[in-house]
Amino acid sequence: MSDNDIHLSDNDIHRVLADAPTRTDHRSQVPAIDTAYHLDGGLTRTERSRPEPGPHQVLIRVRAASVNRRDLMLMDGTYPLPATPGIVPLSDGVGEVIALGSGVTGARIGDRITASYFVHWVDGPQTLATAAEQYGANFDGFLATYALIEEDSIVHVPAHLTDAEAATLSCAGLVAWSALTTPAPLAPGARVLTVGSGAVALYAIQFAKILGAEVISITSSQEKTDRLRALGADAVIDRTVTTDWGDAVMEMTGTGAEHIVDAVGLPTLEQSVRAGAYNSTVTMIGAMTPAPGTTRPDNLFGSSYLSIRRIAVGSRTNFEAMNRAITEHRLRPVIDREFDFDDAVEAYDYLRSGASFGKVVIAVG
Repeated sequence: MSDNDIHLSDNDIHRVLADAPTRTDHRSQVPAIDTAYHLDGGLTRTERSRPEPGPHQVLIRVRAASVNRRDLMLMDGTYPLPATPGIVPLSDGVGEVIALGSGVTGARIGDRITASYFVHWVDGPQTLATAAEQYGANFDGFLATYALIEEDSIVHVPAHLTDAEAATLSCAGLVAWSALTTPAPLAPGARVLTVGSGAVALYAIQFAKILGAEVISITSSQEKTDRLRALGADAVIDRTVTTDWGDAVMEMTGTGAEHIVDAVGLPTLEQSVRAGAYNSTVTMIGAMTPAPGTTRPDNLFGSSYLSIRRIAVGSRTNFEAMNRAITEHRLRPVIDREFDFDDAVEAYDYLRSGASFGKVVIAVG
């Protein structure tokens, strides 16, 4: 399935901006004080003047944001890119455009938008320079009542999604989409193995199914087995019961899985390799730290013939392709729990607890 295979309705999320009516600046209709959380070892909350957009920037009134594992790593100092002291955290959020800087053509007042994970990665191969610019790490993110978004990273969100759902796309959604569609789209009928039951794995199941794949899911909780099946997984294996689940996948399928999306990391990598079909691909998701006490296996590849890659979310163009698919298939992200803005610290703690099944969202405005 290619991007050209997706046919959109007249309600396509990508409107022809040139034909949209000019609307008034909304800044006079909203408070001039911005309440924001800042990352300084923990979360601190302050009030400041509402930011103003510079050239090729837009100002949004944030409606919702969501927390990812990378946000916990940034707080803990274990993420590969150190957080700028005092940065406003969270790469994922959604809001309404209320002001435009000079030269902006990619959005209009009143548009509902989010931002791509990497501030200036629009398309093509990623560079170290574009990888080093991230919202919530060294560009202020979404855990505030207002956010400045660079024009290069403006992404219009699917109209059928709620604010809470639209606030979950930039990191977990896009990395799962990229794992299954880059460098080549997933072929219908392919077999996909997802490892983990966090937000990335849940997105990967949903995307794999709309792309026509068979899905086998690995979880570490018997309680989540039925929920993964309900989401679309054709088979689920509890790795706490079946420790040699790589061999179990091979026995179940006869040939293994062509695409493995491993959202856990080094603790599960050896079994992911064992589950791979001939010439399959294992995709490791994002920045990971080894679990305490784990070491790299001496015989990592064994007799398997496959490639292993690590990917870094995706470009704005990847994001737009994902949103077209979400719109066509009316896909809805899985939300576990929504916290009030005043309870942002509790939202972090809840994600850290490992109890969530789906995205942890913070309602902002």
